[in-house]
Amino acid sequence: MLEQEQPTNLEKVLDKATQAGDGNKEISVSQIMSAVGRRSFGPLILVISLIGLTPLGGVPGVPTMLAVVVFLIAVQLVVGLEHFWLPRFLLNRTLNRDRFRTAISYMRPVAKVIDRVLRERLIWIFQPIFVRLAAAMCILVTLTVPPLELIPFAGTIPWVAIGIFALALIARDGLLALVALAFALGSAYVVISVLFV
Repeated sequence: MLEQEQPTNLEKVLDKATQAGDGNKEISVSQIMSAVGRRSFGPLILVISLIGLTPLGGVPGVPTMLAVVVFLIAVQLVVGLEHFWLPRFLLNRTLNRDRFRTAISYMRPVAKVIDRVLRERLIWIFQPIFVRLAAAMCILVTLTVPPLELIPFAGTIPWVAIGIFALALIARDGLLALVALAFALGSAYVVISVLFV
């Protein structure tokens, strides 16, 4: 089987995401992974983070489920696996396909703007060690999702951080990667402030 073409910007990732689950009323995590690419860490994590930023991310329990998926995938990238494995109970979790597509469509105007500023820069950052470091940062950020889910709108911060990391990997944009690091630190700060202050 030929490898899927790797998307290089946000619009192409959205195109792949909307192909998932054609003809079905419900779309599963497994179908989303297959459409985006089971070996495509950046695009796969980006789609999950976008779901977290859309109205679907406001459904109780959905942010935590998405965080668990990102956590498991990121752990596997850190240890060097190329094919991402998820337990069947997560792969079989479903979303309404029409709501999923509607949520993705909300991102298209934003995608056009973002894609205009994405470019390859500071590409020396993207050594294998950085990719693993980015995955490790995603792991840390996912741990902030469950407590932030209890606070209105606060849950967007970790998904922004994770999404920017994913975009940086897709476009090989080192400057964006540094921005993602700032958001990740901001996410951690919000959680610490809420839980311990």
